[in-house]
Amino acid sequence: MLLRRDTLDGIADGRVTLAFRRWERPRVKPGTRLRTAIGVVEVTSVDPVRGRLTAADARAAGFPTIAALKAKLDGRAGIVYRVALRPAGPDPRVALREDPELDDAGRAELDARLARLDAASRRGPWTSTVLALIAQNPAVRAPDLAARLGRETAPFKRDVRKLKELGLTESLETGYRLSPRGESYLRR
Repeated sequence: MLLRRDTLDGIADGRVTLAFRRWERPRVKPGTRLRTAIGVVEVTSVDPVRGRLTAADARAAGFPTIAALKAKLDGRAGIVYRVALRPAGPDPRVALREDPELDDAGRAELDARLARLDAASRRGPWTSTVLALIAQNPAVRAPDLAARLGRETAPFKRDVRKLKELGLTESLETGYRLSPRGESYLRR
């Protein structure tokens, strides 16, 4: 479930507690935790809307009017769902990526996880190539980095997200860079 930055900011400061989506079936369930730019956001309930949407619904979803909320939902197929959201703490990847201390056990664990990613890839080993490319080209757009490897952008971005999960990279406004943890990993 994607949430726009203004919605995320509203969740962070308590103004936004709901999101409305038109889906054939729910795409999230209560307890789902979404890692976002403001930290972790938890889905606390997902219910089909029975009856009419109200002005209070619109305000809780960050819309100035019921008409603005309806305009967002119009033209889409499916049932309208009310999704209750709450902030649920910081993104654990932030603390991980900011920690440059890698002992032998931590390095061995990263080596093993990267080896599993390489082994599972149809293209063959890729992790060290992508880490080196990002290290040499911080803040370069993903399509440009992907093109340097002769790859399509979407699969390249998926691979970078796998490295981000391990705390090795971080996303910038444009492109990526190695995190302090990623820099430490490459130095050793």
